[in-house]
Amino acid sequence: MKIFHSLKLAALLVLAVSLTVGCASTTEEVGQDTAAAAIAAAKTADDQAKAAEYEWRDTGKLIKKAEKAMDEGRYAEAVKLANKARRQAENAIKQKNVEMKKLAAAAAATAAVTASESSAKVAAVTASTQQYTVTRGDNLWDISAKPSVYDNPYQWPLIYKNNSDQIKDADLIYPGQKLDINSNPSSADVDAAVAHAKSRGSWSLGVVEDSDTAYLAR
Repeated sequence: MKIFHSLKLAALLVLAVSLTVGCASTTEEVGQDTAAAAIAAAKTADDQAKAAEYEWRDTGKLIKKAEKAMDEGRYAEAVKLANKARRQAENAIKQKNVEMKKLAAAAAATAAVTASESSAKVAAVTASTQQYTVTRGDNLWDISAKPSVYDNPYQWPLIYKNNSDQIKDADLIYPGQKLDINSNPSSADVDAAVAHAKSRGSWSLGVVEDSDTAYLAR
């Protein structure tokens, strides 16, 4: 019995010593160098977050706490705090990247809508405009009378007004001129053109009549 009791005590003693050595070994693994490395990694990550202008406000505080813990020999706590700070900084960078992707996607969508609207406007303008090339013997009266244009000679002032940048005298046009024809003039514009055509008065080649000038100014 004494031998058995002695063996039992010896076994317990060996177990206790093993546990003590194991604990000491685990404590020694988290030393000053480990803590210093963890803090350095946290600072590097935080610097990147600062450069991106996305630093979380308590990351710097965690790093300072980690440095204090290391100075006081609490290396395991220092590592824990430093790792938390590093993760925060890394998450800040990830968050910045996500936000930038969202902004880029929104900008691309806006640009696409704007381009589509512009194309639609151009298409609408193109659809309501045709071009007529003047041939020898043409005049605005005859052009306006063509079925492919207005099918009404009295609407010639519409052509004159729409091309006033290249037609100075309504009675004088030249072969080769390309005239823009508004295919869908408003009823008010048509009425004004017809009224001018019927009340224009006498005219002369090479002279800009006062009535024409007044019509263009409307």
